[in-house]
Amino acid sequence: MNARDGLYEEAIPDRFGTNSYSEDREMESLLRLYLPEDLVTHLKPHLHRLGEFAGGALDALAQTSDQHPPTLEHRTRTGKDFQRIVKHPAYIEMERLAYSEFGLAAMSHRGGVLGWPGPMPAAAKYALTFLFVQAEFGLCCPVSMTDSLTRTLRKFGDPALVERYLPALTSQDLDALAQGAMFMTEQGAGSDIAATATIARPEGDVWKLTGDKWFCSNPDAALAMVLARVEGAPAGMKGVSLFLLPRRLEDGSQNAYRIIRLKDKLGTRSMASGEIRLDGATAYLVGELGRGFVQMADMVNNSRLSNGVRAAGMMRRAAAEALYIARHRKAFGKRLIDMPLMQRQLAKIVLPGEQARTMMFQAAEALRRSDSGDSKAYSLVRILTPMLKFRACRDARRVTGDAMEVRGGCGYIEEWSDARLVRDSHLGSIWEGTSNIVAQDVIRAIVREDSLHVLQEHLSGLLEQTNMHPAVRARITLLASGASRLAEKAAATGGGHLSRQAASALYHLTSAVAMAWEGSNIGSSRRMALAQLVLLHRLSPKDPLDPGSDAGTQLLFDDDANTDPAILNLLEQSTNA
Repeated sequence: MNARDGLYEEAIPDRFGTNSYSEDREMESLLRLYLPEDLVTHLKPHLHRLGEFAGGALDALAQTSDQHPPTLEHRTRTGKDFQRIVKHPAYIEMERLAYSEFGLAAMSHRGGVLGWPGPMPAAAKYALTFLFVQAEFGLCCPVSMTDSLTRTLRKFGDPALVERYLPALTSQDLDALAQGAMFMTEQGAGSDIAATATIARPEGDVWKLTGDKWFCSNPDAALAMVLARVEGAPAGMKGVSLFLLPRRLEDGSQNAYRIIRLKDKLGTRSMASGEIRLDGATAYLVGELGRGFVQMADMVNNSRLSNGVRAAGMMRRAAAEALYIARHRKAFGKRLIDMPLMQRQLAKIVLPGEQARTMMFQAAEALRRSDSGDSKAYSLVRILTPMLKFRACRDARRVTGDAMEVRGGCGYIEEWSDARLVRDSHLGSIWEGTSNIVAQDVIRAIVREDSLHVLQEHLSGLLEQTNMHPAVRARITLLASGASRLAEKAAATGGGHLSRQAASALYHLTSAVAMAWEGSNIGSSRRMALAQLVLLHRLSPKDPLDPGSDAGTQLLFDDDANTDPAILNLLEQSTNA
């Protein structure tokens, strides 16, 4: 039956109208591993409702918003100098769903969201975001920045500032809501924060900021975190401080900065990004002078984690579209999904997305423990976050492209979601740190936070709780030693050319161990197979002339497969990818 109208099978399968939560066979089982049982039960109807939106109405809104990007107006029709960004009604409706109905930016900071009495753990927020982003990627950036700014302000801000702005930042009333942003990038600095040229001058109880910020998403946000160099401060990173910049002053007047223009972007067209000129704009110091980057890093890392979550969600959407087509389209008298060559292509689409989902939940649980005061969990978050941001965001670029190919020529047409997913997927590996920068951050975490030893301890704990075939356990042990040696060498040499290789190795190892743990604990042979496919295809040598075997990939698409995950062993199969 066609998912759109339920009447008949069309030559071109259309997944529109499918519930993105209920079709995801393992999501609920995974949530029960990472969240308390009572919270999963409470969230289930909300997840189901958001899944319905993501597969239908929200996806339509996202498509419309992508085709009607925001515009910048500088004056009113009477000639008054008054800037505003005009957003399409479809985008405004998506804002209502994200901020108001589902409270995605508020749920980590206060109780009452979705009827839950206290703040929700990160895994709950990311599960909902994972569904939302399967329809709309662009808006998730402002939602994430609002959430992250709130976290950073609460952590480092003066209590008076927190008291003044927290209610608006966590409001579910769109009229009262203060959205957040961060203005960090400068044309001459890029990722080199030490080269920040924006100047901050004290004036009574406030600061005045002057300079240009080159790439500012959500530029009309009510509040933004801004990095600036205090006048007379030393050169380098120690001269950079963090400031909170309000869009409007307490008397309601517009602050002294202008949006120069909006960016014409490859993707995330629904959401505005612009250039900002600060001309003596009023701002408030956040935290200590000279520790701006250290404090901003908290917001950046939270945004990086959100980037990884969004990449996971986009890969899930791409895989869901490809699987739907393969199950509902026939060629040469057979369903596509029954063809071995298509199964291989689908496996290459599914595997990276499932790795990212597992790493998303692993990082979320570590963040929960870290926020509760667990110092080892903080070190774990410090390495899991850049690992996820680096690898998942790069994988998303390839996965979305491969999924577009499954739909064929229609996938290249803007009427379908594929082209938008491909365009949006390139954002993750650029914003909040390019791939090189984030891979090097993995190495910095090893050097500064002793994160490698904490990660090794964490993986050992997961393996102790995993019932698996002895040969699989032995292979994991061997690969873990190799990945650790590579990471230690990268750390000893300051990263350099080994950073990306080491970060990828640690990511693949961690995701394989965690997926095996998940498979064992939820009784999923499919998840155990995914873990072993990571070992075979992402961590082991490959012989391009070996014909190999597809036993593992067939298991992924056999709905009747019921192998005990504890006895599953794909490692005798060819390592050919």
